[in-house]
Amino acid sequence: MNYKFNDNREFDIIAVGRACIDLNAVEYNRPMEETMTFSKYVGGSPANIAIGSSKLGLKAGFIGKLADDQHGRFIEQYMREVGIDTTNMVVDKDGHKTGLAFTEIKSPEECSILMYRQDVADLYLDPSEVDEEYIKKAKILLVSGTALSKSPSREAMLKAVSLAKKNDVKVIFELDYRPYSWNNTEETAVYYSLVAEQSDVVIGTREEFDALENRTTEGKNEDTVNYLFQHSPDLVVIKHGVEGSYAYTKSGEVFRGLAYKTKVLKTFGAGDSYASAFLFALISGKDIETALKYGSASASIVVSKHSSSDAMPSVEEIEGLIAKNETISVG
Repeated sequence: MNYKFNDNREFDIIAVGRACIDLNAVEYNRPMEETMTFSKYVGGSPANIAIGSSKLGLKAGFIGKLADDQHGRFIEQYMREVGIDTTNMVVDKDGHKTGLAFTEIKSPEECSILMYRQDVADLYLDPSEVDEEYIKKAKILLVSGTALSKSPSREAMLKAVSLAKKNDVKVIFELDYRPYSWNNTEETAVYYSLVAEQSDVVIGTREEFDALENRTTEGKNEDTVNYLFQHSPDLVVIKHGVEGSYAYTKSGEVFRGLAYKTKVLKTFGAGDSYASAFLFALISGKDIETALKYGSASASIVVSKHSSSDAMPSVEEIEGLIAKNETISVG
């Protein structure tokens, strides 16, 4: 089954939300207290997805708010240089800073992220800074959940989703749940469900869908999709880590994508690389089952490398990994 988009658009994808800085531990297999050097990369889920999409050859744009400082300028320059249209990235004039994420790599299984997200510029994107003329140029609007955690960014997201629906732009909701960004789980569930019900495609881990449904125990995929299919979504992708991922269509089809084995360096970055490759495959006219393979292959490549944004793979790398695994499974 193929997924249809409006082809007559300038941009394949416009992402909206946070673009910040990742400072990834250069020394592995030790706690952050003993880590002395960090490498700087662009980070933030929607920024990473836009970067991954652009590296795969899609025409990507971005809507967001950057700090008026060296970090903000670094982010805009990097994103522009990888081919992303940055004309709708607004510069904050009220002194808010760029969000920072320090990563700790104790072991491949034990990674953590220390976030500095107090009063960050990206959460001050105002609804007035979301432009309908820009959004209507896209096939896809990619919204990520963290941008819903605070006003005025929250209202800017709701406006963007509304404008996308008005102009026949597919809304992709990447759940991107970061508990520390929210006041409580009730608030998360209210805004996640509000946006999920208006989206065309919803992508997240099983745990993120539990946050959307405000569950304290692990929910069942069938219950999740039955709820969402009463609303706008016609495709729901639920990821289960090493067990792979499942895609459910409103017409009743279920597809499973297996995870690819790799030498894992770190656990972060997988979700963003998964989303960019999955969406690339759908936009390129590939069927949902193939798109799941692209997502899984891309995720396995990124977790084997040091960064998230810089490590986003090429089409050749993804297709090479898929072909290699299919040769092994046939042989």
